[in-house]
Amino acid sequence: MTAALEVLPVPGLPEIEAGADLGALIAKAVDLLPGDVLVVTSKIVSKAEGRLLRTEDKDAVVAAETVRVVARRGKTRIVQNRQGLVMAAAGVDASNTAPGTLLLLPLDPDASARAIRARVRELTGRQVGVLITDTFGRPWRNGLTDVAIGAAGVAVLEDHRGRVDSHGNELALTVTATADELAAAADLVKGKASGIPVAVVRGLPGAVTEEDGDGIRRLIRPVEDDMFRLGTSEALRAAVTLRRTVREFSDQPVHGPAVRRAVAAAVTAPAPHHTTPWRFVLLETAEARTRLLDAMLGAWRRDLRDLDGWDEARIARRTARGDVLRRAPYLVVPCLVTEGAHAYPDARRAAAEREMFTVSVGAAVQNLMVALTGEGYGTAWVSSTMFCREVVREALELPADWDPMGAVAVGRPVEPPADRPERDPEPFVLTR
Repeated sequence: MTAALEVLPVPGLPEIEAGADLGALIAKAVDLLPGDVLVVTSKIVSKAEGRLLRTEDKDAVVAAETVRVVARRGKTRIVQNRQGLVMAAAGVDASNTAPGTLLLLPLDPDASARAIRARVRELTGRQVGVLITDTFGRPWRNGLTDVAIGAAGVAVLEDHRGRVDSHGNELALTVTATADELAAAADLVKGKASGIPVAVVRGLPGAVTEEDGDGIRRLIRPVEDDMFRLGTSEALRAAVTLRRTVREFSDQPVHGPAVRRAVAAAVTAPAPHHTTPWRFVLLETAEARTRLLDAMLGAWRRDLRDLDGWDEARIARRTARGDVLRRAPYLVVPCLVTEGAHAYPDARRAAAEREMFTVSVGAAVQNLMVALTGEGYGTAWVSSTMFCREVVREALELPADWDPMGAVAVGRPVEPPADRPERDPEPFVLTR
């Protein structure tokens, strides 16, 4: 690649209408050289492809173009649209179009770029690259910039990994979004209100490829690598929805600091009388988990043998339900501590007081499990420790006033949870 670049506006294009031959209009408006990159604003592509709607109901149109809401604040919606792009308002635009109309993005911007490239080559014999662009906001940064939403014949990414810098350091992470850099450079001469929708970037022949390529697919971060896939409230709702009982865990170890972050969320739960009635015992070693579970199993077997009709086979079936705890690489035992509880002389109010504290522990455990889901872990809250509290306290050497409230198995799920239909809240609501 050369060190010098030219970014040239392409003036003189007419107002674009449905059915316009963009490739021919651009080829007529500018003398192209082999290796040039044509940067075309998506709005004129949308107009040429008839992606204009006569309506003022932008909210309805945005909803129709949305696949997934990423974040919402007031009237602003960041969404993933039909093209797989994450952007404001699904790319639906009321600017640079007549009042009472809205422009949608091209149905397939990569296909649009390929069509323009093929038409230019047919008419001029020049091998050029083509980018279709649109305006995006960016996380953590103010201001808008143009990025590529469609590409043909352009190496959209340049991978520097494995190369060495001027100091001899091997580059391990650097992958440059060449297509987006070209889009932003071209926008400096196109502008937002200049009426110039096309620019040529000249001087980067190495960026232009012989084949059309895969378009912008490689620019879109895969879901599994996207740490910021949802906004804050959306991520919380997603974690609540995804949180469900997991019974099969992989052998991957659980990251202790992640559990402590979840405990930090747990202890924000509401509690009576400004108390802190929760304690969390973290069983991080296999030895501690085995000691607890063996002690509990012995207690369960002794109790069940005292019941009529319980033979060894039936006892084995019943106690096998606790195997989910043995299969988990990490256990959390939440405990109730009632210090700060009010003392009542009558049983009714004393029982209600304890229930208040018990409810608070339930809220804390829910917070814990939702936070762990956000960290990518699965959980199963099993109640078995509540049936042999003295045994648990002895096995874990807990204070006498710590009441074990079940055990939470934690680990990476072997399989992602199956989709679950959204539950209608109305059957559970009574209005007065």
